[in-house]
Amino acid sequence: MVTKPAKEYTDSQGRRKVKGNMDIELTVDAMELAPRVDHIVLFSGDGDFRPLVESLQRQGVRVSVVSTIRSQPPMIADELRRQADNFIELDELREVIGRPPREQHAERNFEVASSGN
Repeated sequence: MVTKPAKEYTDSQGRRKVKGNMDIELTVDAMELAPRVDHIVLFSGDGDFRPLVESLQRQGVRVSVVSTIRSQPPMIADELRRQADNFIELDELREVIGRPPREQHAERNFEVASSGN
């Protein structure tokens, strides 16, 4: 896992914003890994990664892209989806990688029951 601090700035309307961009780091890491891997799974819908996917494929690496076309607007660039060896709809992974739903209803009932004390 690679991390870097997010950048904070104030926009033209005085609102505080946080920006984090890992595109370059991810691209460099993928290119360095290419000679040692058979398959890379990219969790992104950013069309800027299409040239990376193409380069990895030229090096014999299969590339699967995970994102969603079910949202409005879709969160996957069409050119990235078409370039990938395999497109995986993020929503189909919900049961595999998603967090279990919180039991808020049970917690709320406990609070109501215990608030009379």
